[in-house]
Amino acid sequence: MCGVAGFIGQGSRTDIKRMTDALQHRGPDADGFFHDQGNGLFFGHRRLSIIDIQDGMQPMSTTDNNLAIIFNGEIYNHAELRNELEQKGHKFISNHSDTEVLLHGYREWGEKLPGKLNGMWVFALYDRQKKLVFISRDRFGKKPLFYSIQNNTFVFSSELSSLVLHPSIKTSISEKSLKKYFAYGYIPSPGSIYKNISKLPGGHNLIYSISSNRLEIKKYWEFVLEPFEKIPSNPEEEWGEELRSLISKAVKRRLVSDVPLGIFLSGGIDSSCVAAFAASFMEPGALKTFSISFDEKSFDESKYASMAAAFINTDHYNEKLSLEKSKSLLSKIISKLDEPMGDSSLLPTYLLSRTTRKHVTVALGGDGADELFAGYDPFRALQLANLYSKLVPRPIHKGIQSIIGMLPVSHKNMSLDFKLKRTLRGLSFPPKLWSPVWLGPLSPVEIKELFNEPVDIEDLYSEAIELWDTCKTRNLTDQTLQFYTRFYLQDDILVKVDRASMMNSLEVRAPFLDIELVDFVRRIPSQYKYRNGQTKYILKKALEKILPKEILYRSKKGFGIPVGKWLKQPFFDFNKTILPDMLNSIFLEKIQKDHLENKADNRAFLWNYWLFKTWNQKR
Repeated sequence: MCGVAGFIGQGSRTDIKRMTDALQHRGPDADGFFHDQGNGLFFGHRRLSIIDIQDGMQPMSTTDNNLAIIFNGEIYNHAELRNELEQKGHKFISNHSDTEVLLHGYREWGEKLPGKLNGMWVFALYDRQKKLVFISRDRFGKKPLFYSIQNNTFVFSSELSSLVLHPSIKTSISEKSLKKYFAYGYIPSPGSIYKNISKLPGGHNLIYSISSNRLEIKKYWEFVLEPFEKIPSNPEEEWGEELRSLISKAVKRRLVSDVPLGIFLSGGIDSSCVAAFAASFMEPGALKTFSISFDEKSFDESKYASMAAAFINTDHYNEKLSLEKSKSLLSKIISKLDEPMGDSSLLPTYLLSRTTRKHVTVALGGDGADELFAGYDPFRALQLANLYSKLVPRPIHKGIQSIIGMLPVSHKNMSLDFKLKRTLRGLSFPPKLWSPVWLGPLSPVEIKELFNEPVDIEDLYSEAIELWDTCKTRNLTDQTLQFYTRFYLQDDILVKVDRASMMNSLEVRAPFLDIELVDFVRRIPSQYKYRNGQTKYILKKALEKILPKEILYRSKKGFGIPVGKWLKQPFFDFNKTILPDMLNSIFLEKIQKDHLENKADNRAFLWNYWLFKTWNQKR
């Protein structure tokens, strides 16, 4: 795993060196630079050596110097592509570098190259003859890419904090992005926290013309639900067998490494599944697994992690996250965070990554399974929510909401009052807004109060609404799956894992996002993902031959932290309002006061606000 940066236009070697140095945590092993003076092009690269340590140095060029590349990621089918390219006459210099496969692959297939890749990537490739830069981001956006054109200069980087170091880049907070941050808890692509700076969305290519100083964004892939029309007579058996085969292959591909690797193991179905398949390819007891525990029992999963580790026979490591430890970690995290993101599980993910990095350089995790197989609690609520919204008139709904609002506040993990209040908040809006309002820090009404101005709901939730409206089926579960797979996964979950792991120079791989597995799962009808009240139904049935039922059918906890309780500590200072010309200080004071006095559970917003406030002060 690595960091990439570059620009075409104004700037010097000093500028690219400064930008690349800011990515050292992403690639601590080496740096490298490429410069084409005639076109004013600079590439910079930081390397975390994983594959072909000797011959995989970057930037890398073809022998005729017509193509040059910087690459962040892993291509898991690079050996197969290398064989195919060699049969077409391509000559390789390296032993087994996946970077060199990209160079020859682009020469052979051009813009069609990303469609042939199985992996995670961002790469920027300079085509000297065509005078263009071709940039691609993997299908789900596991690897980040920010870019901007300012002062007639095109600038890009793996992280925002690197990109803004270029002298052509000017920054100012985008009010639109800030509203979306408080609506979702993260800033969706293609936007960023700053005006005039964008993210390249997953599944897209960027082609920048040096001659015209113009860029074009092209979508090469998107996740589409296309259910099988014919259901086999025994889908649990037939699809289960195919799922086991595909997961096994996906895990095996991600075990290829020239450095030590291990597994994130929470003791839930997803990470336990990955660990079990990984262990099947290794000597008994050789696989290292890692988990995080908490003092607060409702958040702690360590007993399940230990149970899974014992069942699979792994060398298991655990570290406890306390409030005191969190205080020391938060300052480090926010100082390295290039853009605010309000998912509080960033904190335990950072500690998990730090602990893991002490022992290995690569880790496999279970990311993507909840989104692909309908694993989240909101899937359980859909049918009742639909019935409620049809039968309960608006005035009665408001009355019910007021009564439920008087329930005592509990800061336990997924407490009953939390679920009821969140559910009713979402039901104040049309179904297309349920998921974002259920998950978001603030409701549209509260965002209106925070910014002291009317809110255009269609614009505020434009990404979620578009996914809902463009879903090929009108099935509630499918439309909700669209939200999670194409939006929440990319802009929250994968961002969190990338930032937390790369702050610790740890590469994290996601077998469930293997394109062969994804292409099969998207064809499984939703009634076999959520069935008879059971989330991840078909996955659990498939894994009954692999994992014990105590792991498969236990209640889901999620990777949360007791932030509601922690936010009452003096460490979390809310006294000084930031951006007073933009945010309503009276509203902020009331939100904090109600939380401290246990009148309301405002943990989500207060955490998001505190993180943004602290990030803004450090930038």
